[in-house]
This record gives sequence, structure tokens and C-alpha cells, in this order.
Amino acid sequence: MRWVLPEYIQDVLPDEAATIERLRRGLLDAFAASGYQLVQPPLLEYMDSLLTGAGRDLRLRTVQLVDQLSGRTMGVRADMTPQVARIDAHLLNRHGVTRLCYCGSVLHTLPASLSATREPLQIGAELYGHAGLEADAEILRLLADGLGVVGLAQWRLDLGHMGLFRALAGLAELSGEREEVVFDLLQAKDAPSLAEVLAEVPEPARAALLALPGLYGGREVLTQARQRLPDDDAVRQALNDLEHLAETLTDLPVRFDLSDLRGYHYHSGVVFAAYGAGQPGAIALGGRYDLIGQDFGRGRPATGFSMDLRQLVLAVDCPPRRGGILAPTDSAADGEVARLRSAGEVVMRALPGHDGTWREAGCDRQLVCRSGQWAVVPLQE
Repeated sequence: MRWVLPEYIQDVLPDEAATIERLRRGLLDAFAASGYQLVQPPLLEYMDSLLTGAGRDLRLRTVQLVDQLSGRTMGVRADMTPQVARIDAHLLNRHGVTRLCYCGSVLHTLPASLSATREPLQIGAELYGHAGLEADAEILRLLADGLGVVGLAQWRLDLGHMGLFRALAGLAELSGEREEVVFDLLQAKDAPSLAEVLAEVPEPARAALLALPGLYGGREVLTQARQRLPDDDAVRQALNDLEHLAETLTDLPVRFDLSDLRGYHYHSGVVFAAYGAGQPGAIALGGRYDLIGQDFGRGRPATGFSMDLRQLVLAVDCPPRRGGILAPTDSAADGEVARLRSAGEVVMRALPGHDGTWREAGCDRQLVCRSGQWAVVPLQE
């Protein structure tokens, strides 16, 4: 059938589309209220730009095509964050703190999971120019505010730290390729395979890496980590960072997962994920990525997060859409139609020849003239 869509590509129908748009507007308004300015990067870029710096992690996820004007290989963006980092480093060129937000479709070669789409609608916020934990705390609070705006009732934040993994990998003297393998196994919490790969790694680095998947839970995890991990400056600094955030964000549902890592070529400090009750995967991902701007010619401290609105809509309660009002096409009704629309009502004109179909079009009331007065009454059909 010629009209069948590719696998993991779906249409969004009216009710879901209306909810997605409500979430988009609410989140962007919340970001704007905190000083985050909206940018709109292009859907397509040359591959060498899309994959610059941290973007190398996106190579296998990026759909590629040839530009018929230049003959160069282009890519459909798989993540908007590197594009926003390019805008900060190369176009805005500000010296102080820059707060940016964005929303747009991205495309993946493969879905992130069996329940995911290959065409997420990504929305996010990024803070550039401040290396301190104050920026990480601000971004985490902005995410929490956003989840409140969309009406997500139950959720939690899991925090980790890429500096912790980098320190332990250095103590273990892992090669670049082997380090990436260990990184992937930690993400998957594959303890048997991890033990096999680390079999020849000397102690205490081996025991420390094997301990990471079990270091998950509340603030007590940080105490356990200090007891089980090597007494190393970088390890202590990473744990101190997480301890500081725990003290700063006592009003948020924060937990810790020291093997919940992502973005091997991307993140450089605190990383986090937000999870909703009953959801199979994370509804938001983020963290610090201080190195990404260097390849754009201007290294800047950076931290941020992103969400897929098409996934987020599955985690929130969607209020039933209010029915519209069916109005006659008579010009005498124009004034009343304008008044109703300005009051927030949906008013549709009754085009001739469609009697009996207006309820399925979304109308549950109609505008009628009685004794020279306009009145809204239940739809009769």
C-alpha cells in the first residue's frame, strides 16, 4: 500500500496533537519566564557540522543524504543540542551567561526503544557560560518547573556524574576502545559481562567499576560510594558535586544512579534523567557538556536537558477536549461568532450539505437565533 508509513514513523491525530501543542506552549512560556530565549536551528546541515565535537556520538543515529546543490553529504538532525551549542559559540558570541531554548522535530535512523518513534519532537533548554554547580541546579529546577507545568503528577530525578567514570577509567588505565565498551556495559548494568571485560584490570579500580551498577538509591548512596570507591581527587570532586546538589535540591525527588551514564563523547560532568511513574524509559535527559563548544572555535561551559514531546504526552493526563459550537453561515451571526471566539470558544461555520456530520467534526453545541437573540444550545442532529 503506497500510503503506509515507514516503521516507527506515525501520524499525530487531532486530540494528541492538541495536547502536544498545549505542552509545547506551556514549556516554552515557562522557559521564557526564566530568561531562556528561543532559537530555531535548521532541520538539515552538512554532516561535518552536525557531528562536530560531541556530535560524533550521533553518527549512527543520523539520516544522511546528498545535497544536490553542493554534492556534499548532509544530515537530518538527530539532536538539536549540538546545533544550539554552535549558535552560542559561533553566532551569538556573547561573553556572559546565555540561556537558550528550542523545539523542533529530529529524525533517528533507528528508534531508541521498541515503544519510541524515529521522529521525536524535541524540546529543551541550555545554559552557557557558567561552570559552577549553580547552573546545574538552575537547569534541574527549570526541568522540575516544566514537569509541573505539563501536569506530571509523579516523577523522580536520577543523578550521576561523568567525572566519576572518567576518573575510574583513568585509574584502570583503560584504552579508548575498551573504555567505551565498559561505558556501554555500565549503561546496560550488565554485571556479568562487565566482570569479564574487567578481569585483568588491577585493584582497586576493578572493584570500583564493578560497584557502580549497585550504587543506586537515595542520598545514602553517596556515603556508600565514599566507602567503596578509591580515595582519588577526581572521585571525591564528583561525589562532592552530587552532594552539593543533594543539599541544594532538597525539595525535589532526587535519587542517585552512579552507572546511569550517557554521551561518551558528549557529557563532562553531572548527568541526569527524569522518570515518570509507570513509564518504560526516561522522559527527560540532560547534563553538563563543557567541551562541545571547543570544536566550534569557542569552548564554553554548558548544561541543559531535552525531552520528546511525543513521549511526554503519554505520561500526562490529557483533559477531554471541549466541544465546538456550530454557527450558521449567515453574516448576521458574524458579531456573535467573533465574541464567542474571543471568549475562547471554538466556533465552526455550518457549511451546507453536511447535516448529521457536525458531531463527528467536534461540535456539541450550536448557535441559534431566537426572538432576535443569539443563544448557544445543545447540538441537535
